[in-house]
Amino acid sequence: MSGHHQDTELFRSMINRVLDKEIAPFYEQWEEKGVIPRDVWRTLGDAGMLGIDMPEEYGGAGASFEISQLAIEEIARKGFGGLASGYNIHANIVMPYILHLGSETQKQRYLPDMISGHLLSAIAMTEPGAGSDLAAMRSTAQRTDTGYVINGSKVFITNGLQAGLVIVCAKTDPGAGAKGVSLFLVDTNLPGFSRGKGIRKIGQHASDTAELFFLDLVVPHDALLGEEGRGFAYLMQELPRERLGVGAQAVGATEGVLAITLDYVQQRHAFGQRVADFQNTRFKLAEARARLEMAKAYLNQCTTKYLKGEMGPTDAAILKLMLTEMQCDIASDCLQLFGGYGYTVEYPVSRFFVDARVQTIYAGTSEIMKEVIARSMLGK
Repeated sequence: MSGHHQDTELFRSMINRVLDKEIAPFYEQWEEKGVIPRDVWRTLGDAGMLGIDMPEEYGGAGASFEISQLAIEEIARKGFGGLASGYNIHANIVMPYILHLGSETQKQRYLPDMISGHLLSAIAMTEPGAGSDLAAMRSTAQRTDTGYVINGSKVFITNGLQAGLVIVCAKTDPGAGAKGVSLFLVDTNLPGFSRGKGIRKIGQHASDTAELFFLDLVVPHDALLGEEGRGFAYLMQELPRERLGVGAQAVGATEGVLAITLDYVQQRHAFGQRVADFQNTRFKLAEARARLEMAKAYLNQCTTKYLKGEMGPTDAAILKLMLTEMQCDIASDCLQLFGGYGYTVEYPVSRFFVDARVQTIYAGTSEIMKEVIARSMLGK
């Protein structure tokens, strides 16, 4: 076990060195511009931070899944919420989809370039008229002799402005509901692919989010990821990992916001005493610490189950619901303890607050998570 611990600490310090040197000095600028420069991904690739748990034959580090979770946690802990989301999509969602579902040719073609950061990726599920209700998607992929013809649009796509590769979910059999969905590896240079301008959000500004359009876009037959009509099953199979990533973001960001708040309340005075000496402050922070420890324990429990192939959709839903709601609550309580300064952009607590808010929405809303949990108890 000690070897494993040393490994973890080694990676943690490596990850933090990269973040302190390559990300921290520039992050404010990226937040203002609303985008992370494309070459940052190559920098992360060079540093060995992309595809940490991908096999070495494709250029990955072949490290454990826990280390890739650790990277997400550290990025979030430093207050880089937008980067954490983009990183989670590229390294923790799209890469495993290709590794688990792709043909050997597809893996060779895409994974090395994704791991080096030369190719940035996105996954396109959500549509203007269908968010959490994936079965209602309207994008279609019609099979022809030359390939599949894709038509439709997607919205709120993280990394959407810069991605060179997008996994697109589309209906190959529009009459079959959830059973008619297939996944495609779409090269964004293809004719018929276009992007709207970036969507302006209230938080996670540095993460570019775009609307994508497909107009008679033709992809070859071998752009199909996995089997035709199995898309929905694949999404369900890969969702636990996506939600573990969101959980790691929640834990990391909560650690981060608590740290700066502890610091602040011990320095700031009001009514002749430190803000840290008011019972309200002490109780709010005590409660936050207690919730965070519970959250970490459940995250660890789910991770252990995931590694054994035993983590189910209900575990994933409970994790997603409880950790993201905790993150939002604690970010809000911490901002309050900063008083007026908490509402200014100058104090990082404000960014923790706005960046947290989307966590209860993307990757399945809290309401849908409750429905998933309820179904496991009461049926449909």
